[in-house]
Amino acid sequence: QVQLVESGGGLVQAGGSLRLSCVASGFTYTMTWFRQAPGKEREFVAAITRNGINTDYADSVKGRFTISRDNAKNTLYLQMNSLKPEDTAVYYCAARFPSTTTVQTLTSYAYWGQGTQVTVSS
Repeated sequence: QVQLVESGGGLVQAGGSLRLSCVASGFTYTMTWFRQAPGKEREFVAAITRNGINTDYADSVKGRFTISRDNAKNTLYLQMNSLKPEDTAVYYCAARFPSTTTVQTLTSYAYWGQGTQVTVSS
């Protein structure tokens, strides 16, 4: 069993930046950030493989968000720049075992954090 704990959310003005962190209690493979805005379904944001070489981003965040990880610290990061009001959501980190499904597949993730709120004001 792996526990995931997110932090770093908050209130920021449009155009600002935030850095989210997710600490895992154990070994993880691919790790991913998802987000869920009020009244909307949870959506994929970014994913990274264990070796950090392969990353994937939702089109809506490409060029603004950067996913990274530090395996020595069991920590996943999401650097969010040029934030927009539409980025407002609860952000969740998730971890899964090796899978043949795409990283966007929510049901392929075995472990989820509790979420951290990001609010971007206009």
